[in-house]
Amino acid sequence: CCLTYSTDLFDEPTIARMAKHWRNLLEALIADPQQRLSELPLLDAPEQRQLLESLGVEPGERRLDQCIHHLFAEQALARKDAPALTFAGKTLSYAELDARANRLAWALRERGVGPQVRVGLALERSLEMVVGLLAILKAGGAYVPLDPAYPEDRLAYMIEDSGIELLLTQSHLQKLLPIPAGLATVLLDQPQDWLAAYPTTAPDVAVNGEHLAYTIYTSGSTGKPKGVMVRHAALSNFVASMVEQPGIAAADRMLSLTTFSFDIFGLEIYGPLLAGAAVVLTGKEVHQDPQAVLELIDRHGVTMLQATPSTWRMLLDNEHAAILDGRTFLCGGEALPQELAQRMLARSPKVWNLYGPTETTIWSALHPLSVDNSRPFLGKPIDNTALYILGSDLELNPLGAPGELLIGGDGLARGYFQRPALTAERFVPDPFGKPGSRVYRSGDLTRGRADGVVDYLG
Repeated sequence: CCLTYSTDLFDEPTIARMAKHWRNLLEALIADPQQRLSELPLLDAPEQRQLLESLGVEPGERRLDQCIHHLFAEQALARKDAPALTFAGKTLSYAELDARANRLAWALRERGVGPQVRVGLALERSLEMVVGLLAILKAGGAYVPLDPAYPEDRLAYMIEDSGIELLLTQSHLQKLLPIPAGLATVLLDQPQDWLAAYPTTAPDVAVNGEHLAYTIYTSGSTGKPKGVMVRHAALSNFVASMVEQPGIAAADRMLSLTTFSFDIFGLEIYGPLLAGAAVVLTGKEVHQDPQAVLELIDRHGVTMLQATPSTWRMLLDNEHAAILDGRTFLCGGEALPQELAQRMLARSPKVWNLYGPTETTIWSALHPLSVDNSRPFLGKPIDNTALYILGSDLELNPLGAPGELLIGGDGLARGYFQRPALTAERFVPDPFGKPGSRVYRSGDLTRGRADGVVDYLG
């Protein structure tokens, strides 16, 4: 067989691979001419196995029976006096944060919070916000973040749809929120000694990896917001993988800019707290002020920050952007333009592009950028995650062929709250995994590369 091709567009291995696929197609057609065209295989068994190995599950330490609050408690025991959380000039050590969350967890237990119980959290950014998150988990419950800045009708819908049984909020917000009659509330800004009678040790609650950690609502761009139910095992797997790569060390200080109603907030809080590092939480007055953000980064020695491309552009456009030099940049939530990636690399050699739908727990893939290769690929899967690129017939696509990205592995959410039909439509059986396992149809167009990296097309 002799093939003529443009060497400007194709290399020899690609053409050899395409020729092999053409031969596979012809051989299958001759073997059974009655097959549907969509049933004809491009890939033979060895190539399919190789593809599954390169884009399939990347094994890591599995923490399927461990929960975020258990892993945080380990750090609190090991790093009692180390700074855990800083906000508005106040800092809580690991021991202080753990004790405050434990006391609140006991109070929540008295109010009926336990496994599978959903608890709303409508708080402005504060130390109490993080204490409340951890306390709900320690009590065995699952939190539902409700950003007080959201429109009233959206908050009312989320409160009703989620079926929360308790709401944690602050006194100045209580009259502003659309709280339905009969919904019990707990104010977290009471005098500091209101929890003094409760133990500083955690309540003993039987919670495992399959229990809910949180239900978070999507943007609702395709209709009403949908509650995505995320399991403890999915959250623990994600955080443990991110601590390994891109890597979070005990000496790091990570800035938390994101609203807690956006799931990427989970990395900014749980990543540092599981690594023994410190979280620097911004206030609402700082969030949209690039000068204030940069001053906070400088004042607190922030070493890592995560933001969307639009926020990165806002920071880099500031005249004091040199403050960012040398820090670790994490970017996700929107497609990263290459020109912006190059601007980021001019400030730091440690730039990572992150990708992942809410339905697969925050980030599912990541890619380190470099000056020599600044193209922001979608990247490779995080630990215990599978990235499949499939055609319309849900068969594996060859390398280089555009197809829909389906995501499987430990990060999958349980599905959409009270939407079984939509859950069945988007969370489909895994054609390559164990019986009963599922994959999420992302709807994103991608293609695989020979180096195992996935390229995002749109």
